Amino acid sequence: MSTWAFTRAVTIVAVGFLLLNAVLLAMISHFVWAGVCVAAAVLAVVGWFWFRRRMRELAEARKEMKREVESLRQLLHTRRPE
Repeated sequence: MSTWAFTRAVTIVAVGFLLLNAVLLAMISHFVWAGVCVAAAVLAVVGWFWFRRRMRELAEARKEMKREVESLRQLLHTRRPE
C-alpha cells in the first residue's frame, strides 16, 4: 500500500469516527462536544491536504536534487585530467 493510500485510509477512518461521535453526541443533546468532534474532523481533513502538499513538495525537491547530482557527476566525468 502506498503512503498516499495509507494516509487517505487513516484519514477517512478518523473522520468517520469523529463524525459518528458528533452525531451520537448530538442525539443526546451534547451539542458543544458534537461541535468539537465536527471541528476535529475538519482539522483532520485539512491536515491531510496539508500533509499531501508537503510530501509533493518534498518529492519535487528530491527529484531536483537528483538532477543536480547527475549534472555534477556528468561534469566531473567529462573534466577528468589525463
